[in-house]
Amino acid sequence: MAAKVIDTSALAAMAFAEPDGQRIADQLEEHDLIAPHLLPFELANVCLTKIRRHPAKRELLLAGYELVCRLPLTFMAVNMKEVVTLAEDKKLTAYDASFLWLARQLHVELVTLDKTLLSRIGKSTSHAR
Repeated sequence: MAAKVIDTSALAAMAFAEPDGQRIADQLEEHDLIAPHLLPFELANVCLTKIRRHPAKRELLLAGYELVCRLPLTFMAVNMKEVVTLAEDKKLTAYDASFLWLARQLHVELVTLDKTLLSRIGKSTSHAR
């Protein structure tokens, strides 16, 4: 099965029924999903931020969070020195650069909805369409 690196923005879209969530889910069908080890922390933070903004939707948000946490994701380590260099070169955060670095290392598509990341990844790396 082919693999894709998924970032927090794409996973959050699925978890929290955001407008592009279904499109991302469709794009990921039949693929192994890979992410850096930081993804669970970032996703938990997105969930917490949404709960704080919409406390009445707490249970619905937690249900979506729990659902995507059950997806079969493979977490991989990244070379932090190379991530820092990539972040510096592309003017990204180290967090975003870790997803890009992993996709490049594995020669697979990076699935993201992050507009800053999309604008800086260049033609050589695939991304969410």
